[in-house]
Amino acid sequence: MKKAERLIKRTLPAMAGAAAAALFLAGCGGASVNQAAAAGGATGTPCGSVNVAMNAWVGYTADAAVYSYVAKNKLGCSVVQKDLNEQVSWQGFASGEVDLIIENWGHADLAKQYITDQKVAVDAGPTGNEGHIGWYVPPWMAEKYPDITDGQNLNKYSSMFTTSESGGKGQVLDGDPAFVTNDEALVKNLNLDYKVVFAGSEAALIQSFRTAQQNKTPLLGYFYEPQWFLSEVPLKKVNLPAWTEGCDANPEKVACDYPTYKLNKVMSKKLADSGSPAAKLAKAFTWTNEDQNSVATDIQGGMTPEAAAKKWVDAHQSVVDGWLS
Repeated sequence: MKKAERLIKRTLPAMAGAAAAALFLAGCGGASVNQAAAAGGATGTPCGSVNVAMNAWVGYTADAAVYSYVAKNKLGCSVVQKDLNEQVSWQGFASGEVDLIIENWGHADLAKQYITDQKVAVDAGPTGNEGHIGWYVPPWMAEKYPDITDGQNLNKYSSMFTTSESGGKGQVLDGDPAFVTNDEALVKNLNLDYKVVFAGSEAALIQSFRTAQQNKTPLLGYFYEPQWFLSEVPLKKVNLPAWTEGCDANPEKVACDYPTYKLNKVMSKKLADSGSPAAKLAKAFTWTNEDQNSVATDIQGGMTPEAAAKKWVDAHQSVVDGWLS
């Protein structure tokens, strides 16, 4: 999942894609009069309608599901979810079509444009999630070839990773071609005998790792966390040269690993200034990678996002009470 300013656009696994988001959207209509009155009485301002951008990866869906469930059922908000990619979501702050991006991975360039320069959005604080991106191998490979997790040894194993698409070189499997990564620059600048090949989607990437573990076949690929799939197959990270400040500033010269990302929320200036309890909830919303993965796993397992959110909220009422206090 790239340099600090530009991060990936993931594609939901098949069971947690646009259909699941649509199911949840159907459940996020207007609140009852009593709920709205209660919310308005508590804050002095009725919640009204909140437009939440829906970026296409299951972890984001989990964040949005819990935020939306609480906003609807505890504050009387009407939640409108809009399926948008990361770049277009930011444009929605200027057009008035988006009130909230619930999980942002960096995008310093967009933050400068819409927060600093245009002043149509504000940083709404951390989600509490810590993001990690890198190259991974299935667990069986790390067990059989323990030194493979040291990136300095990758050329030693390149012949194991050749495929019909890699042109005689080792293959590094990325996700969708729309994902923004540093992988081609890393291959070049680290002098690796590899070629980046695209699986086509997050779902295809996940299935490739699942199959590689089941069949004990070699695979080196791009992956990230938080991510529900790691509880099914605990992929092992390959350590590339350590990230240092500025090492990825020039995308053509990147020769370092990805940084640790402190994920955050971004809110429209309009919502932030409205006094709506939805804005207060957005700022207060924080949880852990474990929390997100548990909800994402339930969604991936077939629950609707709304049902998965309710399950988590019911089990973590004290956390939710803290957001609302």
